[in-house]
Amino acid sequence: MPEPERRARKDAARNQQAVLEAADALFAGAESPEDLTMADIAAAAGVGKGTVFRAFGDRAGLLRALYEARLEPVREAVESGPPPLGPDTPPQERVPALLDAVLCFKLDNRRLVLALEEHGSSSPYRAGHYERWHHLLRSALEHIPDVTDPGFTAHALLAAVRADLVERLAGEEGVPRELLRTQLADYARKVVCARGPGTAQT
Repeated sequence: MPEPERRARKDAARNQQAVLEAADALFAGAESPEDLTMADIAAAAGVGKGTVFRAFGDRAGLLRALYEARLEPVREAVESGPPPLGPDTPPQERVPALLDAVLCFKLDNRRLVLALEEHGSSSPYRAGHYERWHHLLRSALEHIPDVTDPGFTAHALLAAVRADLVERLAGEEGVPRELLRTQLADYARKVVCARGPGTAQT
């Protein structure tokens, strides 16, 4: 590879990292994340606005990239880590653990996730990460005999960790983090342990 091309790629990678770090800091401290512009982020990163657009396409692309960067440790734990998140966990235990991971991630990244889920249509269902979590939950639920409709059940469970609901509970109502986690775990266990219609009682 010619030296100028290698240098250009290194500069592009460095600029991209600088933009992600600037966006991370701005979203963490912003009272109204929706008011942050690409120009704000470019200025904080010390690059031109065009550099940000070339690297991420648009504001939604930048949000997704920042989300994915923050989510990477959770993804690694889910894909190849030990119980309770890893793939070898019994499904009755993994479903509550997956939901807890989603909740904790959204609590730790409230403003970023809220901005991402509210982008465009104000619907989290259009976000790429939603399909990923839904697939993981549905796959686990399919191995629990008493769950009669894994796809719908996965949607219902994820509704309990929508960013706007998390913001309402944690932000506006001030529900403590550990209480939220306990309530969600109790709800998830009731769902995965519920008997389907026609199941014999013992």
